[in-house]
Amino acid sequence: MLTLVAVKYNPVLRAYYRKLVEQQGKCKMVALTAAMRKLLCIMNTMLKNNQKWNGNLLKTT
Repeated sequence: MLTLVAVKYNPVLRAYYRKLVEQQGKCKMVALTAAMRKLLCIMNTMLKNNQKWNGNLLKTT
């Protein structure tokens, strides 16, 4: 559910999701799963480095 909200409101994850669906022709569920994995990796790195959420850093990942 978190990924559905992130794909809708987060500009970076929205662009990533749309790129997978529109340009690469992936199914919506496959693209959502890829966005879910990307978000999970970001959150895991945040926990590992003891960082708070920073939307500007998301653009480089």
